[in-house]
Amino acid sequence: MKSPRIAKEQFLLVQLIVVMAIVGSFATGSVETRQMLLSEAGGPRYAPVVNVPRETPLVIEPLYDDPEVVSDAELAAVLAKVQPRFPLKKLKPNYVEHALRTWWLRARFADPKVMSGEALKEFLTDHGRYLASWGDDFAPLLQDEAGGVSIRWGKEEGASVHHDHWLACLTEAGVNLHEPVFTPNSRTHDINDVLQEALRDFKLDETEVEWSALAFGLWIAPQKTWTTRQGRTLSFDQLADRLMRGHKRFGVCSGTHRLYSLIVLLRLDDDHDILSDEVRERIMDHMRSVRDLIAVCQFEDGHWASNWSEGAESLAHPIEDELYKQVIATGHHLEWMAIAPQELHVSREQILKAADWVIKTTTEQTDSDIATRYTFFSHVGNALALWRKTHPADFWMKWEADHPDATKPAEPVKAEPAESNPAPEAK
Repeated sequence: MKSPRIAKEQFLLVQLIVVMAIVGSFATGSVETRQMLLSEAGGPRYAPVVNVPRETPLVIEPLYDDPEVVSDAELAAVLAKVQPRFPLKKLKPNYVEHALRTWWLRARFADPKVMSGEALKEFLTDHGRYLASWGDDFAPLLQDEAGGVSIRWGKEEGASVHHDHWLACLTEAGVNLHEPVFTPNSRTHDINDVLQEALRDFKLDETEVEWSALAFGLWIAPQKTWTTRQGRTLSFDQLADRLMRGHKRFGVCSGTHRLYSLIVLLRLDDDHDILSDEVRERIMDHMRSVRDLIAVCQFEDGHWASNWSEGAESLAHPIEDELYKQVIATGHHLEWMAIAPQELHVSREQILKAADWVIKTTTEQTDSDIATRYTFFSHVGNALALWRKTHPADFWMKWEADHPDATKPAEPVKAEPAESNPAPEAK
């Protein structure tokens, strides 16, 4: 039997060997290996802070001003329908997020019952505003983390529906990096704390990466890579490949959000070189195939169905789509094409038909119809404004100033089901 002294000496010798092995691995290993070792030594919270090179996010500006797609009067009629008239009791974060990414922070309305861009932002960034709407029977939207802030998301009541959707919508709305974020336990956080937590927390195999890719690109380009808290180095090339993986129907809103994010990455690459040449060409090939699919499955009235990814089969064997699903497909396709190079467009005739259908469909809805499907119709308003090379707030505030009697204030309408999570993607 070994004496306690000998056993202790052997234990210390083994520990010394282990330490020396770790030091040797750190000294000779790759950058990724070193980051992994630091992560294991420092605990799960370790991750380098990403340097954000700007105080306000980049903006992907529209490329076309085409009054044949949508006239001033038609655009005004659609935007009047999708103004954020929300009930303040149990105000759904998903509705507010969609309204904010459509109308931006600078939106102001003559009707006091319509929430301004600032009011929308404050609801999302101030726990006190959320608490006033939801009370303390629900978990907070803003979650305090060690060194950061995360967003409660998922199907639970009062949550943001999609991962990083909160961040992406505030980003598209033009929020400042240092905008305060008031959590239940702190008044010292800002948007950068949410961004850094999202970068640290991101996992490439998540079902939804659409909004992470968009938000990260608009904030950190031209930086191409970052490191997660697991010590893994990720890149925009990897995000693009993830967005293109699997059947084109995968992802939220019949896969159309993935298309929008891919176009955003392409546009960012134009100016900031965040993609490799090989991945850029794969994105172009992917989007050409999308163009070819929707070119052969547009219905005679101008809409696309939710199974657009089946191409000609979608038209040959129509499914019984609810109207809102047709609005999703048609509005979202028009939205990504408005910021895409012309090479990726369907024919001009098809664009005009799609716009005519979605304008007519939107303006025929009652306030209650819009309220129950606000998230989807908000994309229509944004898409049509982009086709006039403008943004909803800029167009509407000028229109309202020039036509003070053109719109009448409306009472808030109770809003029910919002956009929900898609079924998990097959892996």
